[in-house]
Amino acid sequence: MSVVQSKLAGLRELGIEQKEIYHNLSFQEIFDHEVKNNEGVISSNGTMMVDTGIFTGRSPKDKYFVDEPTSNQHVWWGPVNAKVSEEVWNELYAKATKHLTGKDIYVFDGYSGDEPSSTMPVRIITEKAWQHHFCTNMFIRPDADQLKTFKPEFTLINACEVKNEDFKKHGLNSDVFVIFHLGKKLCIVGGTHYGGEMKKGIFSVMNYFLPLKGIMTMHCSANVGEKGDTALFFGLSGTGKTTLSTDPLRKLIGDDEHGWDDNCVFNLEGGCYAKTISLDPKTEPDIYNAIKRDALLENVVYDASSKVVDYSSAAKTENTRVSYPIFHIKNIQIPSRAGHPNNIIFLTYDAFGVLPPVSRLSIEQAMYHFLSGYTAKVAGTERGVKEPTATFSACFGQAFMTLHPTHYAKLLGEKMRKHKVKAYLINTGLVGGSYGVGKRMNLPATRTIITDILTGKLDKSEFETHPVFQIEFPKTIEGVDSSILNPREAWSDKNAYDETAKKLAKMFIDNFKKYAEGSKDFDFTAFGPKI
Repeated sequence: MSVVQSKLAGLRELGIEQKEIYHNLSFQEIFDHEVKNNEGVISSNGTMMVDTGIFTGRSPKDKYFVDEPTSNQHVWWGPVNAKVSEEVWNELYAKATKHLTGKDIYVFDGYSGDEPSSTMPVRIITEKAWQHHFCTNMFIRPDADQLKTFKPEFTLINACEVKNEDFKKHGLNSDVFVIFHLGKKLCIVGGTHYGGEMKKGIFSVMNYFLPLKGIMTMHCSANVGEKGDTALFFGLSGTGKTTLSTDPLRKLIGDDEHGWDDNCVFNLEGGCYAKTISLDPKTEPDIYNAIKRDALLENVVYDASSKVVDYSSAAKTENTRVSYPIFHIKNIQIPSRAGHPNNIIFLTYDAFGVLPPVSRLSIEQAMYHFLSGYTAKVAGTERGVKEPTATFSACFGQAFMTLHPTHYAKLLGEKMRKHKVKAYLINTGLVGGSYGVGKRMNLPATRTIITDILTGKLDKSEFETHPVFQIEFPKTIEGVDSSILNPREAWSDKNAYDETAKKLAKMFIDNFKKYAEGSKDFDFTAFGPKI
């Protein structure tokens, strides 16, 4: 058993007087602790299953940053990154560390960033063996030699059982808290058991420290071809990011979080955290086959006697998840890094049916659409509601952006220009009409388009420019029905298309006003739609 008591430096300085420390346990040791502690149930194929309690997703309204002098001039303050005082931090920090004092605790030491010059050593302290399991899956695991000299640069303390009963007095949202002190390089979590808080907490930290050094951090998937060509896929939930970046002819670098420094594109993680709702082994065999011993299932529904998982059931939550180490995927890039990207692909599900199936973007247009982070869905599930609603999430990951979005957009533009990267916008949503009339873009056709982008074949097509969105789209693509490439021509009612295009364009323009204010270095608005 990998138990350390007084030998693990730094815990006493944190204010934690532990009983026993379980430090970087092996997968077998973790499994033994989960069973001993009765923390989960073993599925029919040997995968550990746990429930995260009343919170089956992140608590974004309970995320705070301490308003302190070393970081407050950099943080993008607002609904995403709310302020909390040093006094409240001190009170809750003392409460969290006191709660862990005298207990057996689990300590994971590892890395965020699979690129030696841009990595961050992180320490994550938990009171649950399954949370230690989660971290062992999701972060980059050090070898024995690295552990001997390991010194954390950032520490996350997960005191999930602690609640803040004084949240109203503190002016906070609820008794849950996820608070970052960037000056002290610490984070405390309380009131929620959800594993994703640790994953996205460290991502938020990387989104602060690395970009200030000129290193781009990105909420995207990435893969690399046989010739070493790298592609990035940005997209919000439901746009096809995971599906389209999984390609039998290309190796997966990572599925969710990446960095881009002067040397390469690199995975920030050592594992994957995939949704499992309606998981089908035929359409997503990589994820399905990765769910085995050492993976960790969260909040899934299973048969009480056979322990067979019912992936179709959302009885607990739509956000059923599995975490697994990246080596559970066969076709992966090791180490998890590759050269500078050749192509960047923005994915959007346009339920208005306005955008072309594929558009070529200039660098400036790429910066505009990166900042917009657009997708659209049908509003709710109430009877009779058929009007699509637009979602704009800056940098295709607004909830995790610690700096102002324009900081990331400018970095993107600089790196695209330096490395001559091409960018494309792909609509995986509706064509030929808005919701109720249009049809979902054919997946094989989208795959053909992406193949043509990655091989350079698409750029040999003849292009025309959209009169409203100013983006270029091809007139023909071999193997794709030409009638859908021009979105206006795909609509039977051309006047209806024109009105819908103007409506969507206005949404883009209204959303972008918040970025245009005070932007001296670059007029982003000039490269968006025009009415």
